[in-house]
Amino acid sequence: MQETIARIRKFRDDRDWKQFHDPKNLAVSISIEAAELLELFQWMSGEESARFAAQNQERVSEEIADVAIYLIELADITGIDLVKAIDAKLEKNAKKYPVDKSRGVSTKYTDLE
Repeated sequence: MQETIARIRKFRDDRDWKQFHDPKNLAVSISIEAAELLELFQWMSGEESARFAAQNQERVSEEIADVAIYLIELADITGIDLVKAIDAKLEKNAKKYPVDKSRGVSTKYTDLE
């Protein structure tokens, strides 16, 4: 991950873009890129979207990468260790969604019985 972060920093810094990459602008950019990813699947059923993703891996990959690049940079400039944040969130979610109550259901944790 550190190598990827370094490459993102270099790409940004070579272009003098750090001035534009504050937390708000990066959060906005994540949302915009996520919307572009979503647009690829607009109006498709789950089955159609799976087929589209398999047949258009490069397009899907590029949009996923755009989201990830901005997300990694946002974590970096805010001092958040993304891997640790993911691990902590998975632990928290494991408590909110115990396997015996959530397996095979999409119910929100507040409604699990």
